[in-house]
Amino acid sequence: MAGRFVLVGAGLSGAVIGRHLAEQGHSVTIVDARPHIAGNCHTERDAETGVMVHIYGPHIFHTDDAEVWDYVNRYQRFMPYKNQVKTTSGGRVYSLPVNLHTINQFFDATMGPDEARSFLTAQADTTITDPQTFEEQALRFVGQGLYEAFFKGYTQKQWGCHPSALPASILKRLPVRFNYDDNYFFHKFQGMPENGYTEMVAGILDHPGITVHLNTRFARDQAAAYDHVFYSGPLDGWYDFDMGRLGYRTLDFERFTHQGDYQGCAVMNYGEVSVPYTRITEHKYFAPWESHEGSVCYREFSRECGPDDIPYYPIRLMEEQALLRQYVARAEAEQGVTFVGRLGTYRYLDMDVTIREALNTARSFSTHLASGTQMPAFAVKPI
Repeated sequence: MAGRFVLVGAGLSGAVIGRHLAEQGHSVTIVDARPHIAGNCHTERDAETGVMVHIYGPHIFHTDDAEVWDYVNRYQRFMPYKNQVKTTSGGRVYSLPVNLHTINQFFDATMGPDEARSFLTAQADTTITDPQTFEEQALRFVGQGLYEAFFKGYTQKQWGCHPSALPASILKRLPVRFNYDDNYFFHKFQGMPENGYTEMVAGILDHPGITVHLNTRFARDQAAAYDHVFYSGPLDGWYDFDMGRLGYRTLDFERFTHQGDYQGCAVMNYGEVSVPYTRITEHKYFAPWESHEGSVCYREFSRECGPDDIPYYPIRLMEEQALLRQYVARAEAEQGVTFVGRLGTYRYLDMDVTIREALNTARSFSTHLASGTQMPAFAVKPI
């Protein structure tokens, strides 16, 4: 029997789940408060230059998940793209992630891999045996010099606090390569959609069983009109923030154009606190198969997210964890709603993980529907 389902948010989670349900013969309504689909990966052509712009900051698709890679290529051809990030520190430009070229350039040396390993071992603070903070993690593995140049200032600007106040888990793995590989990601599949992410999401939503309403806010009391709600908005927003707001960082963008090439690369980080922005992105470099005389660039500024801002990065420090547990317990007592995506589960998710979880959630829901059992509030629990 066909059901009536509503998905709050026309980003990746809503589009993927909605497509699956529509293909199963259900009636799907998708609502989004913004005037466009695709959420924060929304892209559009700049009228002045013709450059495809990532409106909410760059999104580079990378994954080892073959099914997810096949899925996105079904709706948009992905072109080869290698993410090569540069950083300016101390008046010089280096490659990130830190690799053998970065190490040799920074220390004015010509070390080979084994020599560089031994050198950094000697630089590392071996008195730190169990790193608990971001700063301790960095000092333990790369030493004072590289930490000060590439991690300390950038992290302080990005998170709005000293790296000693951040957990070591943010710096998940040894941020060093002892070869000359400057590909930012390790994943097997990497690329960019030929005509942008918004066109890709439009393709996913292109089904007669799906109706999309933009510039439309959804309230909890509207849920009774549907058999089930999939909610990809902020978890605390579902409850009108009545127990307090979960913490996020947001981004401000300062757009400028340039005739010709401005910086010669897609992303230039600025590691020093004296530079107020974290990075400059030059968007024509995200589509290297295109050619444009003009260029569109954005300076990015990170700050605390206010009530009227777009949330980007969940903070998830101790204070947020305690509040999150309260909201999760409350959500788990609900029926008829499933919280999905980055905001709904208060987790930082890459695009491929978002799509994977959306596919899994949609399939799990179909199984629950067939068996007459209740879908849980979270397919993936936030804590």
